[in-house]
Amino acid sequence: MEISLKPLNEQVIVITGASSGIGLATARAAAKKGAKLVLASRNKEALTEIEQQLSAEGGTIKHVVADVGKRDDIQKIADAAIEHFGGFDTWVNNAGVSIYGRLEEVSDEDHHRLFDTNFWGVVYGSLIAAKHLKGKGGAIINLGSVLSDVAIPIQGMYSATKHAVKGFTNALRIELEDEGAGISVTLIKPAAINTPYTQHAKNYTGKATTLPPPVYQPEEAANAILHAAAHPKRDIFVGSGGKIMSNTNRLVPEVMDWVGEKMMIKMQTKDRAPKHLEDGLNQHGEGGKVHGDYDGYVMKTSLFTRASMHPIITGAVVAVAGAAAYAFLGNRK
Repeated sequence: MEISLKPLNEQVIVITGASSGIGLATARAAAKKGAKLVLASRNKEALTEIEQQLSAEGGTIKHVVADVGKRDDIQKIADAAIEHFGGFDTWVNNAGVSIYGRLEEVSDEDHHRLFDTNFWGVVYGSLIAAKHLKGKGGAIINLGSVLSDVAIPIQGMYSATKHAVKGFTNALRIELEDEGAGISVTLIKPAAINTPYTQHAKNYTGKATTLPPPVYQPEEAANAILHAAAHPKRDIFVGSGGKIMSNTNRLVPEVMDWVGEKMMIKMQTKDRAPKHLEDGLNQHGEGGKVHGDYDGYVMKTSLFTRASMHPIITGAVVAVAGAAAYAFLGNRK
């Protein structure tokens, strides 16, 4: 079956992790484009307010309180989409959280919980979505990360979950293509994004945490997600910085190891006590906010990402990114 995706204004889109950050930015942008939405997260209060806001602006919204680490909750999201809208066309597995801390310091329970949300939530969502979409077509969009390709210290297990998401997503794509299922499977790989990510992460470091630059606004990730909902894409990097890191790690992994050792811990922590003592690992974090509190420069758009979503100039853009990676390596040498 050939993959054919509907225009956004004819779609029903499911978004997990929709109460803040990239998920909320995607919901707002999709509602403006006329898509019907099923929004899911653990935060009932935030979802209720978001549904009211978007409905007042003319959107058609249904929210579902769900923990993506539980398969029954994921099924509840799908059932709600079928009951209220007759089904769905795109499923976005966006829910995720992180832990800042050295691997040996973090408890086994927290490591397992991280995988429940970041990996098993994607697995459950993808398989349930695929079952519904077979025969009718549609899109499954999974949120990976530049850390699907590159591992960094003090977010080691988060890196592992995103590597696992990449492996699962690639295998799922191959199997669905072999079946002729007519389902587009896309992996989105954002660089650092200015969402409430650090506020929601569990923090073992004893210091305030931050994002390693370059940092991009969440609306740029939302733009990539909605492009993938209407145009079959294998993967999309959000931010040229992530593409350069990925290329460098692929070509000369020792260089990225050196960068991680010498720079990455300092780039993720600050010499002050953390502001946020609560976290969103075992309970929902504060909802309703798209943007985080990153205090450095934030890039509103990525020309690389915008260009890479248009096939005519993708080759030229990739060549430029490759040249930038080689230049970076040359300077290091």
